[in-house]
Amino acid sequence: MVSVIVPCYNQASYLEEALASVLRQEYQEWECIIVNDGSTDATATISKKWIKKDKRFKYLEQENSGVVAARNNGIKQAVGDYVLPLDADDKIGKEYLAKALGRFKNNEKLKLVYCEGEYFGELEKKWDLPEFTLQELATRNIIFNCAMFKKIDWERIGGYDANCTKGLEDWEFWIHLLKDGGEVYKIPKVCFYYRQVGNSRNVSITLQQYKEIYEYLSLKHTAFFVEHLGSFKFLYEKLKKLERQNTRLEKQIKANNNTLTMKRILKLLIRRIK
Repeated sequence: MVSVIVPCYNQASYLEEALASVLRQEYQEWECIIVNDGSTDATATISKKWIKKDKRFKYLEQENSGVVAARNNGIKQAVGDYVLPLDADDKIGKEYLAKALGRFKNNEKLKLVYCEGEYFGELEKKWDLPEFTLQELATRNIIFNCAMFKKIDWERIGGYDANCTKGLEDWEFWIHLLKDGGEVYKIPKVCFYYRQVGNSRNVSITLQQYKEIYEYLSLKHTAFFVEHLGSFKFLYEKLKKLERQNTRLEKQIKANNNTLTMKRILKLLIRRIK
């Protein structure tokens, strides 16, 4: 069985579209756990409607604690051997569960399966994802959060890091999951659709926040970064470059009314530190 985990914080207007994409799956042995992270909108009402519609939908409530806690709490309750996180404003193609699970069944060394992605909403285009390598993963996050992994591996590494409250929790999770070995497979088909709107969860992150996250990950996974990027001196110099860019990029963020997306920030950063 696959457990689809859907954290939701005040995204009731998008939630039904996400849940409908789960209901349309060709693979039928799934459960979908909706985790209401203290929403003040119609999330509870919509969720309860869906659990009446199909018993495979389940519903949890928690005080507002953030997406990391919501995902972890949902996965704790999951009965499936495989887990697929899905944000409440995104959606998946009908073949995703079947194709991902099929890869796991054919390869016991596999730890992670994801797919081609596509933007929709305010921006509609193919998501240009680089080919996976550990070196590329050490440079930046190259896998979106909606990727399938085994629950036993989530348990082994202690779940999503509760310290990653400012973002990039999925990057930390992929590093932790893969740094000691295991294979990754990307399905050569678009099965994930990432909504682009002004209030998307990843829309607003300051350079200072990004620097703090990167510094935390560098310290937690030092051996991984050293192995794949070179030396700790390399990491130190990379952080210093981030600091030197702080003033100018912060001004750019303010000039754009704080609507510079994390994707655009990361592009600027990568361009300057490569």
